[in-house]
Amino acid sequence: MSYKDFSYPDVAIQFGLTEGSADLFGGVQDVPASAALRSFLGMNLTLANLINTEKARSELLVAPVLSELWGRGGGRINLFSGVEFPADPAAQLTGYVDFLIGQGPQLPRVSAPVVVIFEAKRDNIAEGYGQCIAAMVGAQRFNQRAGNAVGTIYGCVTTGINWKFLRLVGDQLTFDLSEYTIQQPDRLLGLLAHMAGLPPAPAVAA
Repeated sequence: MSYKDFSYPDVAIQFGLTEGSADLFGGVQDVPASAALRSFLGMNLTLANLINTEKARSELLVAPVLSELWGRGGGRINLFSGVEFPADPAAQLTGYVDFLIGQGPQLPRVSAPVVVIFEAKRDNIAEGYGQCIAAMVGAQRFNQRAGNAVGTIYGCVTTGINWKFLRLVGDQLTFDLSEYTIQQPDRLLGLLAHMAGLPPAPAVAA
């Protein structure tokens, strides 16, 4: 069993999570996207829709946003794509994560994970909740075991176009009331920077 085998709401019950919904990011500032990212997304949105596969949306829409975020981090965050993340194999919290953002410099290994991101299956965001929540619990346990001072874990399920965020603090799982789109790159960058612990920053030069 691995992350992909968990389903919602069973995963929340299994790990004793209390659920709720809230406006998680009402006070979070947008971060202006670079002209290069805006141009890239504008061109690739049409292509991703025409190809219409998870892989295309991941490569053409999700990865560019995360890459720009990583560039803004200035060595303060690390980013992984398609990485195996065996957080707690005894609890079946293992498997591959589509994207993972951690605090600290880029290393060949995962360290201090703070955000886990999964691509929605069959364009259905709700179907991705199970594996996302399982990986969030896994990240929480990983940090506890490693002695990392990370109190909050964020998760995201995305179609590439639509993005839904979750937050885990202790045993409290909270779904953000809003859903965001790739047509809001400033908002996405602001939210992701906040989750990764980065301050808002000026736009990256085109």
